[in-house]
Amino acid sequence: MSQGRVIQGKVVAVAGSKTATIVVERKVMHPRYHKTVKRFKKYLIHDEKSELNVNDVVTAIECRPLSKRKSFRLNSIITTGVK
Repeated sequence: MSQGRVIQGKVVAVAGSKTATIVVERKVMHPRYHKTVKRFKKYLIHDEKSELNVNDVVTAIECRPLSKRKSFRLNSIITTGVK
């Protein structure tokens, strides 16, 4: 079985019982000014055990679509945030 994409981000919201929102930051070069700029994207991830809190840094792995916007599941918690 092939592995999907792995993303790393920070939990910004815990919505519902098994869903968390993470924000993934990437740095890209601006095409005209050649300066490094930050780009952000939010993903909904599936947290089966409801163990995530806000400010946790996590990795998520791509899986089959679980809902309209949720196609990633929790892989591991890297660091836990302050409660």
